[in-house]
Parts: sequence; C-alpha cells; structure tokens
Amino acid sequence: MNLKTEIEKVLGKFVGNNVTIDAFTAVGGGSINQTYKLTTDNDDFFIKKNSASLYPHMFENESIGLGILKEAGEIDIPDVVGNGECCGESFLILKYIQSSEKTKSFWDVFGKQLAALHKHTDEKFGLDHDNYIGSLVQYNNKHDNWSDFFRQERLDKQVRLARNNGEIDKGTVVAFDRFYKKLENIFPSEPPALLHGDLWGGNFMVNQVGLPVIIDPAVYYGHREMDLGMSQLFGGFDKRFYESYNNHYPLERGWEERLDYYNLYPLMVHVNLFGGGYIQSVKSILKKF
Repeated sequence: MNLKTEIEKVLGKFVGNNVTIDAFTAVGGGSINQTYKLTTDNDDFFIKKNSASLYPHMFENESIGLGILKEAGEIDIPDVVGNGECCGESFLILKYIQSSEKTKSFWDVFGKQLAALHKHTDEKFGLDHDNYIGSLVQYNNKHDNWSDFFRQERLDKQVRLARNNGEIDKGTVVAFDRFYKKLENIFPSEPPALLHGDLWGGNFMVNQVGLPVIIDPAVYYGHREMDLGMSQLFGGFDKRFYESYNNHYPLERGWEERLDYYNLYPLMVHVNLFGGGYIQSVKSILKKF
C-alpha cells in the first residue's frame, strides 16, 4: 500500500464513504513537518507528515492533545480526522480551516476563551503520557506541586540535554541550580490548569468567522501563567488579549514580571533545537533573577 492509498483509507473511515484525493497542495510548515492541503471529492483537509522513525508517536500524541482541548469546549480546535503510518512516514489529518480576517473582538474573545480553558483542572501537574514540543520529547511525569514539576520536567531535562551537547557552560548550569532553590518563592500557588503548552503567535489561526482557533498543542496541566509567558515570545499578542484574560480570570499581582521565568523552558528548547543566540536570552533572565 502506498501513502496516498493509506491516507484515502483514513479519510474514508472519517467520512463514512470512499474518498479520492484530487490534489496535494503544499502549504507553509514547520522545521520538521511537510504540510499540505488535500483537495478531495468530498471536502478539503489538512495533512502534515514526517519521519515515523525520528518522531515516534508524535502525531498520535498530538491527536490526543487536540481531543483534550476539543472536549473542554472553550475555544475552536481543528477536528481530527485521523492519524497513521505508512512507508516510513507518520501523518496527521485535520479538517481544513478556511481562514478569514480577525473580527474587531478577536483579541477580547481570545483572552476570554483562554481564561475559560485554564479553569479546567486536574489533581496533579503533568499528564498521563509524554508528548512533544517541537521535535523534542516533552516529559509530563505528574507532580503534586508546580515548582517540582517545572524544575524536574521542564527545566532540568533541557539543561542536562544542553550540557551534554555542549550548548551551555558549567556557569549556566550553576545559575540554574541557584534558580531552582528559589522556585517555591516565585510562583503563586494555583491549581493545575489545562494548557495549550506551546501558545506562541504561530500556533493560532483565524477561523472562517474571524475568531481564534488554536493548533499544534503540547498539552499538559500546568501553571496557567505558562501559556501567557509563551504568548509573549517572538512579539507577543495584542494587549487586549491580556486585559480580557485578566478580566475573566484575574492573575496574581506581579504576573508580568514572572513571565520571563516561565519562558526559560521554551528558550531552553530553542537552545537544544537551534543553539545560537537563544542561550544569551536564557543567561539574561538568570542574571536578572
């Protein structure tokens, strides 16, 4: 069986009838995935694919994460058609999102919806399985408190990987150790919140009615300020987003000053994926601390 036939088989199960692919049209993708719009005799779909051996279970876990967010029912999530593997490649198929222009209330709605999502909670920080952030495994072992989870599952694993690969020096490792000792005094105590987990500007879209839809999650239950921190990487969201969020789920005083500390995690992920200048951003945050 070739890849096209396998994809048509998955589409057929979703639709409940035979589906024929008329065209694969390449669309913008990330650093590890090839992405396409699928034009079929039934409907339009979106597919992304990559190496099954390099990134085992990536799309299976992403499908689960999208399902968790969809079940929460607070914000638009792409419908998962199915995922599979064939000919050395893994793939994930979603319903195609026909994008449009933002409504005037887009950022207000987005802030309100994310606040509602974050009110979904769990007993522990983490998730019942690991997933991915970018092309790196994201570890989600459960913990009773945020400080332990953030240190062990988010920062320390990235620091060790960077140290082993020669991306950071001993001085930076020591600076992280000093930071760890103060974690319990930095973050306000809050219940675990359902997070998108990788909420930067490239991971939301505008749907056909001009409202937010979030994509490419790295779902887990964590401190809700984590999503807000990531939203400020690479430019940040409109200020109306944060005002709306705060109106619907008020943040503890000092939240804006804490966001840099949360962003040590995605920045260390970038150090391990791309190296370069990201380590300087990490050092600047640790030095400020």
